[in-house]
Amino acid sequence: MSQTSTAATPDAPPPGPSAPPARKGMQGHPWLTLLAVAFGVMMVALDGTVVGIANPAISKDLDASLADLQWVTNGYLLALAVCLIPAGKLGDRYGHKTIFLIGAAGFAATSLLIAFSQSVSMLIAFRVLQGVFGALLQPTALGLLRNSFPGNKLNMAIGIWGAAISTATAAGPIVGGLLVEHVSWQSVFYINVPIGVLTLVVGIWALANSRVAGASNRIDYLGVALLSAAMFCLVWGVIKSGEKGWGSAYTLGFMAAAVILLVVFALWQTRAAEPLMPMGMFRNRSFSIGIVLMIFMAFAMFGAMFFITFYLQGVNGLSPTETGVRMLPMSVVMMIGSPIGGLAITKLGPRIPIIAGLALSATAMALLARLGEDASFGATMLPFVLLGFGLSPIMVGATDIIVGNASLELSGVASGIQQAAMQVGGALGTAVLGAVVAAKVSSVLPDRWPAAAGDYATMPHGQREGIEGSVAQGFPPLRPDLLDGRQLDGPATAAIRHASDTTFLDGMQLAFTIAAITMAVGIILALFVRQGEKREGAVAVHV
Repeated sequence: MSQTSTAATPDAPPPGPSAPPARKGMQGHPWLTLLAVAFGVMMVALDGTVVGIANPAISKDLDASLADLQWVTNGYLLALAVCLIPAGKLGDRYGHKTIFLIGAAGFAATSLLIAFSQSVSMLIAFRVLQGVFGALLQPTALGLLRNSFPGNKLNMAIGIWGAAISTATAAGPIVGGLLVEHVSWQSVFYINVPIGVLTLVVGIWALANSRVAGASNRIDYLGVALLSAAMFCLVWGVIKSGEKGWGSAYTLGFMAAAVILLVVFALWQTRAAEPLMPMGMFRNRSFSIGIVLMIFMAFAMFGAMFFITFYLQGVNGLSPTETGVRMLPMSVVMMIGSPIGGLAITKLGPRIPIIAGLALSATAMALLARLGEDASFGATMLPFVLLGFGLSPIMVGATDIIVGNASLELSGVASGIQQAAMQVGGALGTAVLGAVVAAKVSSVLPDRWPAAAGDYATMPHGQREGIEGSVAQGFPPLRPDLLDGRQLDGPATAAIRHASDTTFLDGMQLAFTIAAITMAVGIILALFVRQGEKREGAVAVHV
């Protein structure tokens, strides 16, 4: 099918909703399909939460730096970002069930390999591989939902799907905290194995291996290569910016390469017989804005929340379990807010719920930017609750806009773009805000370093890097190797701790402020979105 025949006109979805596909027995039943894909995405969501809780333990056990820990997250996000859109195309071609089950099996297997890692480099490598399999799971899950539910029930299904993700998110901090504190950080990855097995059992039984009539049977390999290379250069350049500097030739070179590759990719898509990503999709204003909103939401959420566990464990001195309990209000509220957000979007359209969510999230980020050295449960509960209620309608609404404004035959590609936007936003948020915190620490700490702990200016460069890396993770640099083996008295130790805590807080508060501004800018964009049809043009067929 040509590009012109599949593209929606700006803000006008293709006509003609169609009925859900015929089912064979229980396979393809909408609610059983929802159950199966929920198990799969819960595994991914649970993994994301427990990794955040486990980061401080990983740092201590594997002697990982802040940059290493960013790679534990960013390596996974980079693999997702590169592979999501091709994964959506694979689902359209070979059937969403087949690709989904391959992703579930691979995700569980790589989780087991991560648990056996003996070095941070091994852990990062397996996290990258885990991201590849995660990329197979996510767009096919949305494709399965869209192919199973009629348009008037899809928002509710996406809301419940979001609630399943939030349930796993809510359980993650508690389960992860208990496992890290009483077993080991490796144990948090073992829990993906039984969930993965359950996903496979239910998926084999309940999912129909549907693809879309009219979907291309050819893969645009040049398009895949160009887009993958562009995404790699973009995310890699941002990730390395903290180390190399934003104005360095290294960072600017990768950014320039990303832009050039994206331009070449776009030009190729206008000429390819079966384009990977028909450019006509982006002529729909709501579709394009939905992608930007997803990037903004992930930028703020992933980037800002990356530092919350460091703050709670390093500055506040909480245990992993106590950290999980402290973060529980946000996760529980997201569990409640996702189906409510889906219902509100069905009744009101996406614009008002998304704007409300962005406003609540911006307020929450602003409140988190005001946290001090000793924040009580009450001080963090209000912003966490606001953030939980705010993120839910943004996630559901942006998904509704992206998937609903694309033709059904491009559902896998649209779902891949939606997930890629989230992962790119997350990688950008973690890298950019991580660089902001690191730069703030480097600029502030020398002036606050107590004289009793030594002359900071005369310390070797490597020693200063180690001290600043520890402070950027929220932990006072009190290890003997960071202090050149010196033993300090009580007042000097207290002075270092105070300097470390206040310096980290300066960086974290700046990160939350940037996240709040990002959410506020999203409100302006959300004024111009509209809801699309959920099913149009083509019907799903079973294969």
